[in-house]
Amino acid sequence: MSSHDVTDLAALRPRLPSPLVEVEDERFDRRGVRLLLKRDDLVHPELIGNKWRKLAPNLAVAAGRPVLTFGGAYSNHLRATAAAGRLLGLRTVGVVRGQELADRPLNPSLARCAADGMRLHFVDRATYRRKTESDTLTAILRATGAEDAYVVPEGGSNETAVRGCRALGEELRGHADVVAVACGTGGTLAGLAAGLAPGQRALGIPVLRGGFLTADTEALQIRAFGSLRGDWTLDDRFHCGGYARTTPELHAFADDFEERHGLPVERLYVAKLLYGLVTLTGEGAFPRGTTLAAIVTGRPES
Repeated sequence: MSSHDVTDLAALRPRLPSPLVEVEDERFDRRGVRLLLKRDDLVHPELIGNKWRKLAPNLAVAAGRPVLTFGGAYSNHLRATAAAGRLLGLRTVGVVRGQELADRPLNPSLARCAADGMRLHFVDRATYRRKTESDTLTAILRATGAEDAYVVPEGGSNETAVRGCRALGEELRGHADVVAVACGTGGTLAGLAAGLAPGQRALGIPVLRGGFLTADTEALQIRAFGSLRGDWTLDDRFHCGGYARTTPELHAFADDFEERHGLPVERLYVAKLLYGLVTLTGEGAFPRGTTLAAIVTGRPES
């Protein structure tokens, strides 16, 4: 990486380490558990939370080349990549799942990507499922005129991103016994667990159904570090039916948490994480005297 690339990323002015704040909440207090919030939602106003952790190291490796990546119609990852492209003067291409969207007005999320200069390329769902196959990827790169692009996977989780997320665990060394994070692809958990000190444990709360995250997280750690790292577990009871699925109970919980603590609670990841931690604490999952840190990876759409 050249000094020019380092300077470019520094120009984004991230707030690192992100703030760590304690909250008083009787649901934890009565069980003898301290709750800390790791405010990764405050790292950067446009590259929020784990998006910064995963995207910044990939942008450094891209070294000024165009960046091509993938996402659905409401992808926060596409939004963050487009914003980074605008801020750094990088050309970005977003491959969007759903050919039928090409003929419709852009939703607010995709409109923001386009306003930030991202070229949107819509593909049918069958092609999207095959996007990691070399023939399909080559055809996509050719169709977008981006043969020289640096390719970042959907959600941003690759070995470079996982190594970037290791810093999140390092920032929490000595501060908590259990560090919990909501999981989509497993990349943040894989890096977080690797960065924690011996004796600390990472807990992942999956926001998707399917039970595939253990294998995916293990694979990411092996690709990033050559072996499994750290002490981590998953509890998949809190996905509320799957990705982008919520329930009235979850919304009521999030509204109540916002009122108690003055913290805007993002619903698809952070609410499920906090709901899971309140439930687990009520079940006695954490011994008295445990300090628990919850990673706030995002904030509600404005």
